Amino acid sequence: MKLRKQVTVCGGAIFCVAVFSLYLMLDRVQHDPARRQNGGNFPRSQISVLQNRIEQLEQLLEENHQIISHIKDSVMELTDTGAVSPSGHLPFRSANGSWVLPFDGRPTFLAVKPQDCQFAVGSRGQTDLQMLDVYSLLKFDNPDGGVWKQGFEITYDPGEWDNEPLQVFVVPHSHNDPGWIKTFDKYFTDQTQHILNNMVVKLAEDPRRKFIWSEISFFSKWWESVDIHKQEAMRKLILGGQLEIVTGGWVMTDEANAHYFAMIDQLIEGHQWLERNLGVTPRSGWAIDPFGHSATMPYLLKRANMTSMLIQRVHYSIKKHFSSTRSLEFMWRQAWDPASSTDIFCHMMPFYSYDVPHTCGPDPKICCQFDFKRLPGGRVNCPWKVPPKAVVETNVAERAHLLLDQYRKKSKLFRSKVVLIPLGDDFRYDKTLEWDQQYINYQKLFDYMNSHPEMHVQAQFGTLTDYFNAVYKVNGVAQGSRPADYPVLSGDFFAYADREDHYWTGYFTSRPFYKSLDRVVESHLRGAEILYSLAVANARHAGMEGRYPVSDYALLVDARRSVGLFQHHDGITGTAKENVVTDYGTKLLRSLIGLKRVIINAAHFLVMKNKEFYRFYQTEPFLETVSRNCSPPFATRYLVLFNPVEQERLCVVTVLVNTVRVRVLTEDGQTLPVQLSAQWSSSSQMSAEATFMVRLPPLGLAVFHLYDAPDSPMTLRSDTLLRLSGRGVSAQAVDPLPVRSQQADPQTFYITSQSLTLGFSGTTGLLESIRRKDDPQEVKVQMQFVTYGTRPSKDKSGAYLFLPDGKAKPYNQKEPPVVRVVEGPLFSEVVAHYHTHTLPVSSLQPHFGFVFSGVDGLSVDITTMVDIRDQTNKELAMRLVTDIQNGDVFYTDLNGFQMQPRRHYMKLPLQANFYPMPSLAYIQDSHHRLTLHTAQALGVTSLENGQLEVIMDRRLMQDDNRGLGQGLKDNKKTANRFRLLLERRSTGNKVSKNQNSPSLRFPSLLSHMTSAILNHEVLALPVLPKKRGVPPLQTFAPFKSILPCDFHLLNLRSIQSQQDPHSPSPYVALILHRKGVDCGLEAQNLGFNCTTTQGQLSVSGLFRNLDLQLLQPMALTLMHSSPPLANDSTISLDPMEISAFKLKLR
Repeated sequence: MKLRKQVTVCGGAIFCVAVFSLYLMLDRVQHDPARRQNGGNFPRSQISVLQNRIEQLEQLLEENHQIISHIKDSVMELTDTGAVSPSGHLPFRSANGSWVLPFDGRPTFLAVKPQDCQFAVGSRGQTDLQMLDVYSLLKFDNPDGGVWKQGFEITYDPGEWDNEPLQVFVVPHSHNDPGWIKTFDKYFTDQTQHILNNMVVKLAEDPRRKFIWSEISFFSKWWESVDIHKQEAMRKLILGGQLEIVTGGWVMTDEANAHYFAMIDQLIEGHQWLERNLGVTPRSGWAIDPFGHSATMPYLLKRANMTSMLIQRVHYSIKKHFSSTRSLEFMWRQAWDPASSTDIFCHMMPFYSYDVPHTCGPDPKICCQFDFKRLPGGRVNCPWKVPPKAVVETNVAERAHLLLDQYRKKSKLFRSKVVLIPLGDDFRYDKTLEWDQQYINYQKLFDYMNSHPEMHVQAQFGTLTDYFNAVYKVNGVAQGSRPADYPVLSGDFFAYADREDHYWTGYFTSRPFYKSLDRVVESHLRGAEILYSLAVANARHAGMEGRYPVSDYALLVDARRSVGLFQHHDGITGTAKENVVTDYGTKLLRSLIGLKRVIINAAHFLVMKNKEFYRFYQTEPFLETVSRNCSPPFATRYLVLFNPVEQERLCVVTVLVNTVRVRVLTEDGQTLPVQLSAQWSSSSQMSAEATFMVRLPPLGLAVFHLYDAPDSPMTLRSDTLLRLSGRGVSAQAVDPLPVRSQQADPQTFYITSQSLTLGFSGTTGLLESIRRKDDPQEVKVQMQFVTYGTRPSKDKSGAYLFLPDGKAKPYNQKEPPVVRVVEGPLFSEVVAHYHTHTLPVSSLQPHFGFVFSGVDGLSVDITTMVDIRDQTNKELAMRLVTDIQNGDVFYTDLNGFQMQPRRHYMKLPLQANFYPMPSLAYIQDSHHRLTLHTAQALGVTSLENGQLEVIMDRRLMQDDNRGLGQGLKDNKKTANRFRLLLERRSTGNKVSKNQNSPSLRFPSLLSHMTSAILNHEVLALPVLPKKRGVPPLQTFAPFKSILPCDFHLLNLRSIQSQQDPHSPSPYVALILHRKGVDCGLEAQNLGFNCTTTQGQLSVSGLFRNLDLQLLQPMALTLMHSSPPLANDSTISLDPMEISAFKLKLR
């Protein structure tokens, strides 16, 4: 009764406050002279003022409505449990057998300003080319186009250039993969260092020679290996405009599987290196080899202050269509951009490849004759059987006219009389001979063309930016501006096919183990960056900089570079040779170990109550990161928990313990309820785990105390049931943790939490249905596993290509699974174990977990352990079959940054309908949205109404003829992690009747938070026992005000010192992303106070105990700065925008 009284008083007080604040607001309206003017001197002025007041009141009521309804929900949760727990704060079972959790005394509210919901439903700038419309339009047929096989015959009138000569820019380049057939280091030793060494000599021989270079990972390794004279010579070539650095990222990143955190990070790493060593800022993007292009890349380049970009690997039907409409150059705009601030000028290469035969013009047989590396006697020749000829006086006229014909034909596909001719290929120019062959022969051709005015051509070597500047100049516009009549495009370029029906959709899943590892390392990198920056700033503030291990910065640099290297388009894609993949994995693992050390050292300093007691010993860490393990045999342990998310987090944490007699105390001595359960080493063997619910501060470190104590009423045991299919499996249990077993039956069985009721198949143990607590309607969500084979014909699936042998077949196991059902007050789980008893074992172990609180409690945690090492040419998929009426429309994310509508096209082959899913995909109808969040990039599709399907792993025995020379046979047992979120459209927010027309959409706030908790798990850091005892510790909460919940703190990155790249400067980069939010889905209690501010944030009021001494807006990669703002300024972000600021904190 006491609890109920408290609740009633609390509820009443809240209501009074709400009413009183409304009264004050009304009063303010009444006394606001500005608002009274429009009353004027009319006789009805009183009515007019009253009307105004009523409108004001309605608006204020609307804004307060949500807050009050959430307070009401919280109060209801407190009172309406149907039973009162004996002590007032213990979990207990209600009459219907479901667990009821104590409320942790913190009602939470969701206060989203209506203005912050407008962006998702607002109007967009119209674009001339929407890629979904282009897809609808095209037939995707493949008629023979003559010499340009995938195109058409190009004709021209010889007099077209009489008044305006053709400007030709030949751009020599060398595409250097930082790992593919050889490892990064082997490529450097064997080829790349020679290319760069020769470049210094050969470009200096003639000032008319030009070259472009892209990958800073290689360039920096070369720079650090040469003497100061070579460095100076290289710097001179760059500053003199002979060598241009294009894009300037650490690598030429993959655009399908990479997460935007890592895409930005590798771009910053490259640009910071350039700024420190060369003082140059890249102007143009160059992406000739990623297998399809994402709309995220133009946004990032634009925000890094680039003006132009180039792409190459685009579906041949789209290239042909854009060529025929002269739309190969366009302004690429973000689909969500209400105006044109995201526009960047983009050039799409028209032909099959970026090699020399496919870049001078439409006829590869002719273009190959102008690749002078292929002169007779060399190791490379022309497959078209006509070799190049060295240019001499007797043949120069004929050669020049033949080449000019190709240049003119190519230029007919573009809108200006300027043509770009790349001249290069993979690892070209590694021998001095090739530099001479190409540059000397081409210079003779240029000299001839330029000295014959009747040819109406001006030909020269150029850099990429030389070409773009010439285009802007002939169009009479400023650099980066839209030339008149050039089209505006929105959308992306997935999926890519280079010929026939060879779709590059396999690499969206290839080597999922490494795709998963990548995201774990990224989350640790972000966490380590933030904690390190905060620890160093706090150490400076306390005057203890000298005692803190600032040298940990070198570990951050190493990790940035390892993660950056893996974003390469043969790294995260899973398309490198096995030994190269192992090399990437080793580098990532080494970095992960380093990052754990950075996190431990920062956490140690930040949780010390009295910093005077702080001592750092390199050999004796204060904390450890043994995964989830708190079990060494000591009577008492302290545990520090790190929450890497920028919002408060109510969640459950599980640690391994060596006793079932465990108690958990908060920092202020409160005992927490603990759920004891079994830790299963196999389907029927176990030891003990302790799970407890915690509330963690945003980006903070909380301290807990675990100790061995006799049973308390706060320690509750899980109830475990093994559903056996009669094969005589028996369970071996730790004595105090009871295990029951029963014969499985085909009846659906249900598990209920506070928010969800889930139905499971009695036969398979797999999910069948979901019902939300507030929804009378049960939604069918049936999980199935299916497999694809590969074609029997010559072309088969490989690391890049997905070429299935038809529709998927059910994944059948000879024996039914053992299904384990664990229920308890804090979490429940259902695990199905499928095994085939052949060796090596192929296994599939879907695991469904649900906790009962916070954001975690509103979705289903799904982990599938996949092991297909005994399969041959098989791909395993997880399919969700629902009764959601999504038609042929589904949505996938691009790089975890934005959503892209997709359509399933019957006119395309099955494999063409797969898309990358780096972080989420959803289907929806007018009632529900079902979102599958993922912790690793995988390929996804929706092949039929109501379905969502993900490829989990692929094992392929052969190469797919794209240069790799291997299949995919190095599979590992891989845990694929997901969260499945069912949301209901709020009434009054029903999507228009035209629901199944694909249009721009955004995730809900809940969906964004679900993604955050899935990708940034709480890190458990046990304090190592000390002989002299543990000094007093306290929770570290870095924020003194809450961050608006549509903001994501992408990074807080310590900027390198200009003197020593391995130590930090006093500055940090704060990178913020304001998310686009769909408010049309019913909001639920997220377990934390969530407010939005129309994009406003006071940075000086954000960090506790730190002074802000500089606040300077920067370009995304920190190379361009705006004037500093006053330290107490409020910064403002528009929805979807990413902004970077340079801060000085102490």
